[in-house]
Amino acid sequence: MNRSTVLLITVASLGYFVDIYDLILFNIVKKESLLYLGFPESEIKYYDAFLFRWQMGGMLLGGILWGVMGDRRGRVAVLFGSILMYSLANIANAYVWDIFSYQVIRFIAGIGLAGELGAGVTLVAETMPKEKRGYGTMIIVSFGALGAVFAYLVADLFDWKAAYWVGGIMGLALLALRMGAHESGMFKNMASEVNIRKGRFLDLFSNRERALKYLRCIGMGLPVWFVVGVLVALCESYFEPVLGLTGDIEVAKAVLFCYIGLAVGDFASGFFSQIFRTRLRVVAGFLIVCLLCTLVYLFFSKGHSPAFFYSLCLLCGAGTGYWAMFVTIAAEQFGTNIRSTVASTVPNFVRGAVIPITFSFEVLANHPAMGPIPAALIVGGLCIGLALLSALTLPETFSKELDYFEV
Repeated sequence: MNRSTVLLITVASLGYFVDIYDLILFNIVKKESLLYLGFPESEIKYYDAFLFRWQMGGMLLGGILWGVMGDRRGRVAVLFGSILMYSLANIANAYVWDIFSYQVIRFIAGIGLAGELGAGVTLVAETMPKEKRGYGTMIIVSFGALGAVFAYLVADLFDWKAAYWVGGIMGLALLALRMGAHESGMFKNMASEVNIRKGRFLDLFSNRERALKYLRCIGMGLPVWFVVGVLVALCESYFEPVLGLTGDIEVAKAVLFCYIGLAVGDFASGFFSQIFRTRLRVVAGFLIVCLLCTLVYLFFSKGHSPAFFYSLCLLCGAGTGYWAMFVTIAAEQFGTNIRSTVASTVPNFVRGAVIPITFSFEVLANHPAMGPIPAALIVGGLCIGLALLSALTLPETFSKELDYFEV
């Protein structure tokens, strides 16, 4: 790799590191911050969900906005703009004074957080040699997932305001590195094509084949947020009471181990895809591992220690560690004139899917005839089943030539 490619991967990796840091930090410190703002502990759960939905709403909107901008104005511009926005939002989070200000800033942060990964993956996919670009996205996502570990450590050392400041300073420091990042040659070549439709989100649905391909890309990522949003994020409130563990568990620690597993899994999936020269078969293999880990979590963790439970969270995270492959596959499925739109919207729509996933789980889990274990089986089975179907019906993209347009 030449120097400019190394710099590009470094910037994208660090940007995604701060991206994940902010996402996870919010979940770690939101209770502390809401108590500081004067909300009684009995109302924290309601406001948690309220702020989370506003953040996800920002990410859904931001995925479209940044994606379209990336196809019209350039991938590097999105990398710069999104990092700047979520860095400033991180700092502003340290100065919220009521629920309305918190809501607005989390919405703005969500918009900013939606752009970095898609822009980084698109740039790497269009810049690196087609036989090796999987290594680039592997590094971006594997290193980025460690942002969750850093968030846990920072939140443990500092109060919530200082922790938000740390995220903002890290992001702003990245902007100096970004100055050396170059636009992809494919985008530059497209800029002179005046008759090509660029960044039209609705063009993804202009014909049946393209629309189904786009929906399959989204479906492939659903198990990641079933594991993170249900098995891990809701472990304390739903699963601890029915698993009969020998000690108490902490959601923050469960998230920490899950993301360590995700980092390991993302590295492994990227490496295996390069060795075996296939992306989709590697994803299918990881989905089977995810299914097995979910079954062990639900049926074989009863009566065990918290340490055993955290090890299962790590394994479940590793089983869903195909996020790098998932975003890369989505970017490689479509032409240069709509690639950034796809790479930005697909992961953010999957992130947004955590709302119906968790809602459906909670409805089933709270039904007298169900409970958490059957509810997780149903919701998780649907997510993993849809993902497997998507992975097995999408066209293989390893070493695919990407210099073409969608018409």
